[in-house]
Amino acid sequence: MVKLLLSWDILPDRDQEHFEFMIREFAPRLTALGVKPIEAWFTLYGRDNNPQIVVEAIADDLQKMRDVLATEEWQKLKENLLEYVTNFNQKVIRGRPHLQL
Repeated sequence: MVKLLLSWDILPDRDQEHFEFMIREFAPRLTALGVKPIEAWFTLYGRDNNPQIVVEAIADDLQKMRDVLATEEWQKLKENLLEYVTNFNQKVIRGRPHLQL
């Protein structure tokens, strides 16, 4: 198992639109690509140098993750996300059963 870790900050005054996008588009489309979102963390307090949002998603293996991240569909999904966020970061790591940063 490998994890895709995504983090970002929501743009000012885009909270509601961001939430709707995550529920209606981002999670379902990511799942359809073969990467399953498993956790999402929202930091309300103490954000100084930490991301406001952290999302974990898993794929069965590294090749599957690489294949998904190379698709045009992923690129479009990420571009759509960037309409609502700033300080976007992504990384792929070996998966463990607990929150990883």
